[in-house]
Amino acid sequence: MSLQQECEPPLVSVIIPTYNRSEYLKLAIASAVKQTYQNIEIIISDNCSPENPQALVESFGDSRIRFWRHQQNVGMLANQQHGFKMAQGKYVASLHDDDIWNEDFLTKLVPLLEANSELVIAFCDQYIINASGKINKIGTEENTRAYKRDKLAKGIHQSFYKIGLIDKSIPTAASCVIRNNFIDWHTIPSEVGGMWDLYLTYLCCISGGSAYYYPERLTQYRAHEQTDTMLSGSRDVQAKIRKAKSEMFCYQVFMEDPRLQHFKTYFQRKWLEANTTLGIGLLRSEQIAAARPYFWQVLNQQKFDVRTIAALTLSFTPRVVASKLMKIPK
Repeated sequence: MSLQQECEPPLVSVIIPTYNRSEYLKLAIASAVKQTYQNIEIIISDNCSPENPQALVESFGDSRIRFWRHQQNVGMLANQQHGFKMAQGKYVASLHDDDIWNEDFLTKLVPLLEANSELVIAFCDQYIINASGKINKIGTEENTRAYKRDKLAKGIHQSFYKIGLIDKSIPTAASCVIRNNFIDWHTIPSEVGGMWDLYLTYLCCISGGSAYYYPERLTQYRAHEQTDTMLSGSRDVQAKIRKAKSEMFCYQVFMEDPRLQHFKTYFQRKWLEANTTLGIGLLRSEQIAAARPYFWQVLNQQKFDVRTIAALTLSFTPRVVASKLMKIPK
């Protein structure tokens, strides 16, 4: 091996799953290309966008970019996983097609992993930006506090179940770097769906490795009308149904894991909440008979829950009357 090869920093695979967001995608790719940490491959996995982004990708003229386009829409999770399965790097990092990295994101996180072989993940804080890319200062501070990163100590956390799965402090989807060989990307079940980032955090937690928190905002998470939480109407209902099913699957897995028994009560509560959310989603989509078993499931175990009782009562109320009487909490 030559001296140059010995001194060369390890390869990092940057995964950018995308679907029909060419303007945002351009900014995301640019933020990856401009990383001060240069030894990277940029894998762009397109989920059969109506507007093929291949020309946009090729316009960067960067040999580090690898582009893959599915011939049909395979779903968000499969598209995401495909990018990770293509990764050749020692480390992997996910970049959403509508988010942005600071130029020193990889430069500041990768050396932390290199310095300690027991680390499975290094993560940072993030800015919240709006559709036009302007930083939402209030939203940013609220986000940091909501996920308790304002109270999280800088440095190594050897057992991070609570940080990752309870406080959800680790923004696995877009603000971390993961040691690639700790995760088997082929075994993530399809039922994980839109909760893939929480499940990925779970896989990191049970890997036996440690986590490192770098308390600086090195990424920009975009909150805009195309995100699931900003959808409206029937699309909103379907998004909530999908999310609830994914939550139920994940929390069921967590409840059954003997390594997580200390947190079983919390996971059970979240699983029951997801049951109610799914029932409400089905109720709103006029699938009344399908909704009721989820409400009964909750009441059989939790006995009294105002949200669930209200939803179950509404399911027996004539639809014309029900729409005027009450609005079910989301």
